Amino acid sequence: MIDRTGLLSLFEKLISIDSPSFGERQMGDFVASQLRDLGIPVSEDAAAAKIGGNCGNLHAFLNGSSDLPPLLFCAHLDTVEPSRGKRMQIQNGVITSAGDTVLGADDCAGIASILAAAGALQKSGRDHRPIELLFTVAEEPYCRGARELDFTRIRSEEAYVFDLSGPVGEAADRAPAILSFRAVFIGRTAHAGFEPENGIHAVQAAAHAAASIPCGRIGGSTVNIGTISGGTADNIVPDCCTLTGEIRSDSNGEALRLLADVTDRVKKGAAAYGAKAEITHTLHIAAYRTDPQSPVAARFLSACERLGLSGCIHGTFGGSDNNVFAQHGIRGLVVATAMNQCHSVSEYTTEAELLRSASLALELMRSKE
Repeated sequence: MIDRTGLLSLFEKLISIDSPSFGERQMGDFVASQLRDLGIPVSEDAAAAKIGGNCGNLHAFLNGSSDLPPLLFCAHLDTVEPSRGKRMQIQNGVITSAGDTVLGADDCAGIASILAAAGALQKSGRDHRPIELLFTVAEEPYCRGARELDFTRIRSEEAYVFDLSGPVGEAADRAPAILSFRAVFIGRTAHAGFEPENGIHAVQAAAHAAASIPCGRIGGSTVNIGTISGGTADNIVPDCCTLTGEIRSDSNGEALRLLADVTDRVKKGAAAYGAKAEITHTLHIAAYRTDPQSPVAARFLSACERLGLSGCIHGTFGGSDNNVFAQHGIRGLVVATAMNQCHSVSEYTTEAELLRSASLALELMRSKE
């Protein structure tokens, strides 16, 4: 059984640690100490140096006494801003921040669930399958930490990533490709009062292109222009303007098709004003889909049934470390862990849901399926 008091105390300690992306050192040290206190050896990889952070991914393995294959349980160590100085408040079983920061249930609820379950498993002394634990860094900025992971070290072929908003008992079996693009419009500077006709207006070229790009939902995809910036002074025809945006799609091919369309519109927008345009893109994570009939899904549904949870599997349009795992042949689900209204100062969880999340992690670890 999960120790409710111990779980809440652990969650509060996790919340109190500042752990911004690329600055997870204190969180990593705390999680590593918790694992060592449980008698679980833990190692840290070299991801920090590769991504410009101060902490690497943490990896641990619990040898099991059964012949069942290992299962991987994952949560991420970083938290979105504003997160400095988080303080947890509880009222009628609802847990919030003080209102000036995020709570950090994304992903402290996942970390607490996995640590509490591993602790209960160790203390029970019961037979269990091999369990693999992974705590990643810099997940929020497009899974930077997981992308630097040495997957030859991972022994599991199935994973549960505790990093989904919504009620415990739900999980996601698919997620989109996410790519960002950056278009730089090059014009020609001139004095806007004395000789505007000699300039080539890069901001107008960018605005013309932006106006032509369809944004919002496009079938099973989304396109967004996030920023546009350029110019140096009100009396100077701007010679440079930069436009950035993002494309998400449940199809990798469709994401690239939409990028080609954006590129064409950028080029035409530049040409309409005699400007030039250079566009680059980065594919951060690829789309994946886990077979809903696969063992990793069936095991999740069985565990939910035993705990009286809904056991609902659906898609999500947010990325996670599971996108990266899928590219390395690991079949996984992203599991809901009692986080709500994430990435906002209104984020909250509840005592009851935290307990359900940890109990679900323990049930999956104990599974004989």
